[in-house]
Order: sequence, then structure tokens, then C-alpha cells
Amino acid sequence: MIWVEILTRSIGVFLLTFLLVRLMGKQNIARLNPFRLVNYLVIAVLAVLLTFGYIENPWFGLFVLGVWALVPVALDYLALKSKRFHDWINGKGTVLIKNGKIMEENLLQERFSGEELLRELRKRNVFNLTDVEFAVMESDGSLDVLLKSDRKPVTPHDLGQPVAPQAETQTVILDGNILDEPLATMGLNRAWLKTEIAKAGVAIENIFLGQVDASGDLYLDLFDDAIRIPQPKVKERVYASLEKCRTDLASYALATENMEAKAMYAKDADKLAALLAEIKPFLLR
Repeated sequence: MIWVEILTRSIGVFLLTFLLVRLMGKQNIARLNPFRLVNYLVIAVLAVLLTFGYIENPWFGLFVLGVWALVPVALDYLALKSKRFHDWINGKGTVLIKNGKIMEENLLQERFSGEELLRELRKRNVFNLTDVEFAVMESDGSLDVLLKSDRKPVTPHDLGQPVAPQAETQTVILDGNILDEPLATMGLNRAWLKTEIAKAGVAIENIFLGQVDASGDLYLDLFDDAIRIPQPKVKERVYASLEKCRTDLASYALATENMEAKAMYAKDADKLAALLAEIKPFLLR
């Protein structure tokens, strides 16, 4: 009955390891510092040894497994209380470029060659070293780069242009299946969704992905890529309608000979023009 014993032991060790890893907190495996990486590797090896019974006394194995899982939790708690202890456990970032100048001593300290530095910069779409103002290697080995002020991409904030806030887009259809929870999050229901799908002239079974943005626009991606469906432009149509109203009012002001009506049309056209100037960043991006 060796298979039954191994199965039972495997399930027990799996559940215990799962609970311990969850207790240790969420970690991005690609951004583990060396200590964390060794920690997880030791836990994995101990779990394998316990599963196949290579540790004669399983209680000793469970004790060691608990130590390797719980001690990092205690260290993380102490790191939250002390900046110095945090730096000692997790390490500190190392400045590799400062004021556009490469810090050769720090590169040597991190065993980081110039070619590796250039490769990491290229991964961040930086191909010219003169564009970099500041770069630091974090404790997990990743490189953060700050470009010089005149080399940064221009943003609406730099131009003093207001833009509409971006809310989370909800996926309401996936693999042809309607997802009710995201619909409810947007304050919508299946009846609304089916109406919008009918307007697009497609069947729900042919929809691979459907998303609703903060404006209530539904974007569809079909299984059959040969079929082209018009994507919604609700905000653009609203802006175009308002612009047409402004143009019509201005035309009425020019066409009428009634001075009172002319003044009224011109005044309303000016008000609508001011309104369009305010809402344009929110409707046209």
C-alpha cells in the first residue's frame, strides 16, 4: 500500500505548504530577492523530502519546514518596524547612473558589467545613454530609469490640458460566455448587453471578448477575424452633435434680420462654444 501512503503524505504536505506559502504573502516570482529565492527553494526541497519519506522522522521535517516558512514572516514584520532592519534583510537600491554619469564603482559592487547595463536600458526603450538622468538597481535586481527632463514623452499635464479620468474597463464577455458580476459592477444587465450585441449584428456565440469602458461603450472582438464590426464612438458623436448645434446657432445669427433674435442666437452660440471647449478633453482624446 505504498501508493496510498505516498498519496496521503503528498496531499498533507501539499496543503501544509500551500498554507505556509500563503502565510508568507504574495510575491512576484520574477522579482524575488536572493534571500526569498533561497527561502522558497528550501521549502520546495523539504516538501519533496517529506513527500517521499526521505526524512526518517516526519515531525522533524515538519518542524524544519515551519521554521523556514515562519521565520521569514517574523523578519518581514520586523522589517516593517525598522528601516535599518529592512535594508539589512532586503537590501537597498544601488545608484548606477547619477546626473547622467555612470557610477563605475557601484557597477563593480553589484557585479554588473557595462554591457549588462546597456542591455537593461534597451529593455526600457532607452538606446542612448545621454537620455538618462538617473538609474538605480533595486534589491530584486530590476533597473529603474529616470529620463532627462527634455527627453521625457510629453503628457497632457505638461501641456496644461485636462483629460478625463480613466476608470477600470470591465470584461463582460469571455469565450462567448456572459459574465454577470462585471456587468453588475458597471450597473448594467444582460438585457442591455443583448441589445448592444443586436445593434452590432453579431451572435453571442461568435464573440470571443467583450469589454465595457467607463463611458459605457461596448467593444467586441470576434472569433471570426474576417468579420468587421464598427466600434462604438458615442463620445465622438455627442461632440459632433453639439458642434453642429453651435454651427447652426451661429448661422441663424448671421441669417436673421431680427436684432433681438440675432443677439440671442449669437449669445447661445458663444455659450455652446465655451461648453465645447471645456468638455472637449473628455470626449475627444
